[in-house]
Amino acid sequence: MADILQIEQVIQILKQDLPTLFEKDISYNIYTQDIYFQDPVNKFKYKFNYRIIFWTLRFHAQLFFSQIAFDLHEVYQSAEDTILAKWTVRGILRVPWQAKIFFNGYSTYKFNSDNLIYEHIDTWDRQPGEILKQFIQKG
Repeated sequence: MADILQIEQVIQILKQDLPTLFEKDISYNIYTQDIYFQDPVNKFKYKFNYRIIFWTLRFHAQLFFSQIAFDLHEVYQSAEDTILAKWTVRGILRVPWQAKIFFNGYSTYKFNSDNLIYEHIDTWDRQPGEILKQFIQKG
């Protein structure tokens, strides 16, 4: 049986992992095997798929962006079984007109009695289509 992680440790790991998620992999030991993930374009279950989404993020970040950043503003325990992370994604696309992408969001992490995260839901401040429009706008 693994040691039960303290919530403070989980928060510290998130604070460490999230700002560099476009550059390097995150720690998966704070998530359950059957973690459920949802954002405005994806929803799935299981750690295997969770790993793939982070790999895909890094791959696409390097392929499509000359610069990309995940600015983490705060991470805190917002309820007895919930951690909230507020963030901004900003980047410059590899297109001649250097389109910029920018959106804010927050991640809601639910944790179980072992303090492992079993649910991660991302909320964005605008619709995926609006974010995509940033790619094609010149200037």
